[in-house]
Amino acid sequence: MLKFCTLFNTTYLSRGLAMYNSLEEHSENFHLYIFAFDNNCFDVLSKMALKHATIISLSAFENDRLLAIKGERTAGEYCWTCASSTIKYCLEKYHLDHCTYIDADLLFFSDPACLIAEMGEKSVLITEHRYTPDYDQSATSGIYCVQFMTFKNTTAGMEVLNWWVDACITWCFNRCEDNKFGDQKYLDDWATRFDTVHVLKNHGGGVAPWNVQQYSFKNSGHHIQGKEKAAGNSFDLVFYHFHDFQYIKGNTFRLSAPSYHLDRKVIRQIYKPYTRALSIAEAEIYAVNAEISSHELSENNSGINEVIGRAILFFLMGYYKNFYTKRSLEYGFLSMKTFRLN
Repeated sequence: MLKFCTLFNTTYLSRGLAMYNSLEEHSENFHLYIFAFDNNCFDVLSKMALKHATIISLSAFENDRLLAIKGERTAGEYCWTCASSTIKYCLEKYHLDHCTYIDADLLFFSDPACLIAEMGEKSVLITEHRYTPDYDQSATSGIYCVQFMTFKNTTAGMEVLNWWVDACITWCFNRCEDNKFGDQKYLDDWATRFDTVHVLKNHGGGVAPWNVQQYSFKNSGHHIQGKEKAAGNSFDLVFYHFHDFQYIKGNTFRLSAPSYHLDRKVIRQIYKPYTRALSIAEAEIYAVNAEISSHELSENNSGINEVIGRAILFFLMGYYKNFYTKRSLEYGFLSMKTFRLN
């Protein structure tokens, strides 16, 4: 059985549930440990009684070390701080032989078992950003992405994990400082610092807005087949990382940061299924909590005006790409006319 863990609050509830549903669709045997980072998220998920999930409250998870530094960090920084600790909690609390941390904004398009199997006898699996050259942020954001990381409950695996937990509790902030950034740049030297780390080779794990330009895709039965444009190697898309996907207002989405180029085929083949998965997840959430507001399932209310303001600015500058309505994604009207704010 594959064992996963993730963390999110109500803002990411629909995304986290869509990710869980995609695992149910594609993974033959898995269990997901979900750390609910607010009470509303915990209550909704508990009522849903997800067959392959265990819901863990923040109060059950937090320990003295985390609580001691919680007030020094923003909500986002605290989530980054906690990612490594959620893996450690699962391995120790539930006596797991392994645990794979996954970001809540992933969607699986095929079974991730092949990714974990690739690590063989190694005890830690990490994934590269594989930046398209124009978007290379290795110097600031790191060579590797925390999106999908496996740790085995071995002496070697726990050595790496405990090192990371300690480092994140000591320093984990949303800024570059002394070659550190959040929880992520700590991974930069792991392949040489530790001899038990495997870097994923399968390009089907880790496709994201910052590297999708390197691939072409086609539907192949129940899978999406990718192909490296430069090398010509083919692979099945396992998961896509919908980094910086945002609900703007009503049924309008920003698919990713406007700086990333997303061609129409990628939007139809990858982003359209994601918005459909989010709609299904939203309906499931409303079925157990009809009182939950649409804003609670989208961006933080305090930042929504800033997001809309940026959208207007991009539109006026002619820099409107990556903004689409739910209707335009459903029917394929992928032009400037699809952009709206209400």
